[in-house]
Amino acid sequence: MSLSIKSADDCRWDCLSLGEVMLRLDPGFGRVRTARTFTAREGGGEYNVSRALRKVFGKRTAIVTALVDNEVGHLVEDLMMTGGVDLRHVKWVPHDGIGRSARVGLNFTEKGYGPRAALGVSDRANTAVSQLVPGDIDWHRIFEVEGVRWMHTGGIFAALSETTAEVALEAMQAAKAAGTIISYDLNYRASLWQPHGGQPAAVEVNRRLAAYVDVMIGNEEDFSAALGFEVEDLDQDISKIDPSNFKAMISDVIEAFPNFAVVATTLRNARTAGFNDWGAVLYTAGEFYEARMRENLEIYDRVGGGDGFATGMIWSFLQDKSPEEAVEIGATHGALTMSTPGDTSMVTEAEVLRAVGAKSARVVR
Repeated sequence: MSLSIKSADDCRWDCLSLGEVMLRLDPGFGRVRTARTFTAREGGGEYNVSRALRKVFGKRTAIVTALVDNEVGHLVEDLMMTGGVDLRHVKWVPHDGIGRSARVGLNFTEKGYGPRAALGVSDRANTAVSQLVPGDIDWHRIFEVEGVRWMHTGGIFAALSETTAEVALEAMQAAKAAGTIISYDLNYRASLWQPHGGQPAAVEVNRRLAAYVDVMIGNEEDFSAALGFEVEDLDQDISKIDPSNFKAMISDVIEAFPNFAVVATTLRNARTAGFNDWGAVLYTAGEFYEARMRENLEIYDRVGGGDGFATGMIWSFLQDKSPEEAVEIGATHGALTMSTPGDTSMVTEAEVLRAVGAKSARVVR
């Protein structure tokens, strides 16, 4: 099975994402519990992809999300405007004065150092986007009138509430009917699923949504936790794992979901917070393709690496590049995304393509 992507001439958007956008608050190299100042950024697993496709690769992108119409919501809006993602499909929810009925999600993020792992502390209950219900968004206008080449969403949005999973289903059904390619990043978060069924519910929901997916993305743990497939020797260092273990798992995934045209997984071994081994495997049309393993990759901020991989891979397919190029460009962009602070990518297309084959990080003059 191959991807049949609609022409850019026939669509308003190259990619549209569905997901939550939170206000990310960073204490720098310090701890959340002792911080006195924070740097404010925006971020969200699904949003990060559309932002990087626009800011790094120059594609036309939009986001479907919801924000509260107050000063914090408009701070997030202002941050998103710097990334260039079109905001016409943001649903604005009235502010009740104290955020009892709806609020903007907050994500406090420590970058980690040495043996102290990166840490994310979410404060996102009762957010505006978690209260979206089927019928809130005009999917006919988005997919049939405006036109979308590629839609991206994932397991974070589906886990926000029981209704967001139904909104994701509604969107994916509309996208499928319009001939839009659908990618889905499993992005399993135990803390999000715990209030409504835990890991068994994650498997049930994700398997239901998977029936509409063309490109399934995850890391080495997501396919087990979020889809219920076993990966042999998952508890070992990936540097010591035979890649055939992951290939066997992907083969099982394809057998269960023959609608998947592409299955891609990132591979990470976190030696310390600052040094990770980083790679990726992609399956399509009966063949496996591996990105080169970057051993002891120096990490500045690991959050967003998987989204960076998804972005580079999606851009490659939109550009009609080969699967070999897609997995390598995806892994390279993911690595570069982790070289700067924040969820979102701060690099350029030229830097990504130069780094694909680079043997060193010599100064560019």
